[in-house]
Amino acid sequence: MMKNKGSERNKYSLWLLAWPIFLEQFLQFLLGTVDTLMVSRISDNAVAVVGFSNQLFNALMTLFATVASGAGIVIAQKIGSHKEEDARTVAIIAFKVTTGIGLFLSILLVAAPRQIASMLQLPEELLSLAEVYISIVGGGMILTAMMSVLGTAIRNTGNTKGPMMTAIGMNIIHIVMNYCFIFGAFGFPEWGLAGVAISTVVSRLLATIVLLFIFLGSFQRKIGPRDFSIFDRKLFKEILNIGWPLGVNSASWVFSQLAIFSFLAVLGSTELTARTYMNTLESFCFLLGFSLALAVQIQIAHLYGAGKTKEAYRAVFKVLAIGLPLVLVNAFIIVLFGRNVLGLFTGDEDILALCGVLLWMNLMLQPGKMINMALGNSLNAVGDTRFTMNISLISMSIIATGCSYLLGVSLGYGIIAIYACMIADEYIRGIWSYFRWRGRKFLRMKEADLAREGAQKDKEQYRCEEGAASPAL
Repeated sequence: MMKNKGSERNKYSLWLLAWPIFLEQFLQFLLGTVDTLMVSRISDNAVAVVGFSNQLFNALMTLFATVASGAGIVIAQKIGSHKEEDARTVAIIAFKVTTGIGLFLSILLVAAPRQIASMLQLPEELLSLAEVYISIVGGGMILTAMMSVLGTAIRNTGNTKGPMMTAIGMNIIHIVMNYCFIFGAFGFPEWGLAGVAISTVVSRLLATIVLLFIFLGSFQRKIGPRDFSIFDRKLFKEILNIGWPLGVNSASWVFSQLAIFSFLAVLGSTELTARTYMNTLESFCFLLGFSLALAVQIQIAHLYGAGKTKEAYRAVFKVLAIGLPLVLVNAFIIVLFGRNVLGLFTGDEDILALCGVLLWMNLMLQPGKMINMALGNSLNAVGDTRFTMNISLISMSIIATGCSYLLGVSLGYGIIAIYACMIADEYIRGIWSYFRWRGRKFLRMKEADLAREGAQKDKEQYRCEEGAASPAL
């Protein structure tokens, strides 16, 4: 028994949780960079369409991320409190619901890709490319939904290696297929952006199959076909209580980014393409920080479920002490070498000059992102999701989106002003989250619940002892 407890503690240690997530994210970044480089060989317009479409997909993903994210936290909490069967049931319910939402989104994106792109102000010259890419990749949104919930459930059981290996394999297959379809290698047809889209869907299909296989064996009792008929209203309510604010929170961020992409589309294809290239470079800056933040969310949810509130409180500050210096170092490296790297993607001097300024602004942006990721994920892990939702709605709607439009578009200060608003939004939300975490509201509530449970057990034990003693009187 002691061995099991020790192995469980090791399983949820920050390092063992974080390094597979980091490796997964890092290799995805490298392969994603190669992917962008390959697409840039088609045209800068193709890069802009892929960047724009990905923002659209991210926005729609929030519809099933509500269930997937909430379920992940509940699974870790249930395992922490030794309610393994409840964790298993939560995972099954989440899988069924997210798959249904993903199917609906797939049908929508296949039916009206051009209309959706046009509604979001994509420039006219990009609509034909967008129609092809959105209809094919969007048609596979059901696979994205399944991957999201399966990967989240598996990670929150403490197994971060399975999703890591799957993601690595998926991206390698995607890159190889891209090479074949873009350059017509090995006798394959040159399908351009359509080939990239097909490659994306096929690689995701293979990844979904692997993740489903891992998922079925992730709990103490293996999941079988008959188990997918399970539905527990009480547990589903728990998922939604945590998940719907997470969904709104994610939606706030994604829709603000989508709005910003729309603003950039109004400014012109140069700004839109520059932002797409910068997204690729920015990813490198917070890879380890993001991995640590996601790992600490799993760890804190587990500690919270186990009633270890003091350890949970301290965990976030340990992550910040490690993550902030790493983010700053990474951002500074990007400042030094970013323009040379961008030269591999495009020779357009206007795009390169614009990105040169944005690289310095990124140095200010990334520490704010790290603070948000660590503190926001920690608040979510203990169930304080409504607070993170509220501050996201306020800050992102007013500062990230409203001020970006006012300063960047209406007053004509362009992408520089938009970036400044993004920086302000990150720090404002980070400060709010810091003071909320210091207040320990949900941790104190957990401590009070544990005290009441302890008192109730003592009363029951006393009654049992009294009942056992009374015949002897």
